[in-house]
Amino acid sequence: MYIPKSNILTDKYEAIDFIKKFSFGTIVTSKDNIPVATHLPFLVELRNDKIVLTSHFAKANEQWKDVVEEKVLVIFSEPHAYISPSNYEKELNVPTWNYISIHTYGHGQLITDSDKIIELLEKTIEYYEESYMKQWNSLPNDYKINMSKGIIAFEIEVDDLQAKKKLSQNKTETEQRNIISTLSKSDNSNEKSIAEYMKKEQN
Repeated sequence: MYIPKSNILTDKYEAIDFIKKFSFGTIVTSKDNIPVATHLPFLVELRNDKIVLTSHFAKANEQWKDVVEEKVLVIFSEPHAYISPSNYEKELNVPTWNYISIHTYGHGQLITDSDKIIELLEKTIEYYEESYMKQWNSLPNDYKINMSKGIIAFEIEVDDLQAKKKLSQNKTETEQRNIISTLSKSDNSNEKSIAEYMKKEQN
């Protein structure tokens, strides 16, 4: 990913927080030189100082076969906002786009132990809908086992993290304040989110 020096995000913990917040990622692999992508919910953790991503494919989605063969890319990118030149002090300007995006590269490893697959499903439930755990715990074990047989669980140890924050860092303080004010007043949740991230950059 092209990242100018002013836009680079180097804090590993900040990157992890972003992935946790915008955890519905896109996993990209290559098959016969053709890129293939699937959109999946991911869990992220720091293990032995390494970022580890875990998720699962539907077994029918044969992309899982390519996860362990070559290096894979998982993209996390959510809030973004159109930036109007009306926010700038000089007329000689053009529109642009503010956004945050994280690209994670690594090699995948399949999780084949049935207990660990169930454990991954339960961790996913706890993260996305903890209140569902009571219902999940009441389900028959045979049902859970059959469900787990329909998925392919995997984990990726990230060995290359590329993170970009394009938040008008190259603009004047007045222009940044103008952009924050404009986006904060928007009804669009993405634009409001970008305004909040811009405020953090100024602190």
